[in-house]
Amino acid sequence: MKSDPKFIISGGGTGGHIFPAIAIADALKRKLPQASILFVGAKGRMEMEKVPAAGYAIKGLWISGLQRRITTQNLLFPVKVISAYFMARSIIRNFKPDAVIGVGGYASGPTLRAAISMKIPTIIQEQNSYPGITNKVLATGVKRICVAYEGMEKYFPAKRIVITGNPVRRDISSLDDKRAEALSFFGLRANIPTLLIIGGSLGARTINESILHSLGLLLENGLQVIWQTGIAFAEKAAAAVEENANKGICTFAFITRMDMAYAAADIVVSRAGAIAISELCLVGKPAILIPSPNVAEDHQTKNALALVKKNAALLVRDSEAREELGKHIILLANDAPLKAQLSANIRQLAFPEAADRIADEIMLCLEPTQHKNN
Repeated sequence: MKSDPKFIISGGGTGGHIFPAIAIADALKRKLPQASILFVGAKGRMEMEKVPAAGYAIKGLWISGLQRRITTQNLLFPVKVISAYFMARSIIRNFKPDAVIGVGGYASGPTLRAAISMKIPTIIQEQNSYPGITNKVLATGVKRICVAYEGMEKYFPAKRIVITGNPVRRDISSLDDKRAEALSFFGLRANIPTLLIIGGSLGARTINESILHSLGLLLENGLQVIWQTGIAFAEKAAAAVEENANKGICTFAFITRMDMAYAAADIVVSRAGAIAISELCLVGKPAILIPSPNVAEDHQTKNALALVKKNAALLVRDSEAREELGKHIILLANDAPLKAQLSANIRQLAFPEAADRIADEIMLCLEPTQHKNN
């Protein structure tokens, strides 16, 4: 392998794709300091801001997803796919990468398709327990498929699958000695159970409305709350908290110090995105998952059920959350054996070195003897 290899990492659209991509890039740079890394994302999406902020160059493709209703954007979709494919070929031809890694998102499909057609080693990092159509189609042409769940041979060629886990932010890998600092950070008390609510980087309307509906119940039962609302719900949540001043409720549009939030938490309520689940596994907190119904292939429900089947988390359906979530939180808060069991079981599913494992697999793909039979 060259001492100064080049890599393209493609994908994005959401933090669930972008932050793992950056973690993989960071791992490659730790192992290969002379490596050059270029990201390829979708114009107008959040990766065009987040990736440069992390210190990496990025090129944008004119690409977006299909809408669920008939729109002008859908009519343009075939044109965008063709344009993105040829733009990706041009980027690859100019940058000359030794390998191309796809992490999911709109840009990933045309970029990996172009790399495969140009005989460049390609790697998929599939975060969910149920892959999207694009990765299923690309799977026969790639060298490695790095996954986070067992049983993925149902969707991908078994000989190319490697269970690596999903990369997560490094600052949450060790929280054991942070609890006192975390409680002080949020102005909370040490002798009261703490509930952390996270609906994703943009919030989650159902979770927010369910917590608002249950706020009195939570306070009556002696819980204090760290609540990430997302921007759209921030004002309404802040008004609710003002009515309950000095009762141990903190609201944030976005929590920048998730290490502090996890360290303070005794129970977590969360959506069931792949990266959120991977973080919960690593921090080992008892969790109630509310899968979003507004995602492709209902993959969040499948992610959540993979944990529920191992008695590693609880699940409340989005359609039932407004009436049931508060009750489930109180039941869990008062059930010490169940909390201990969920915590122990979810920890067993963690992959603390996932980014390094994926980087190792990428490096193996650069060795001809490692993939000559693939």
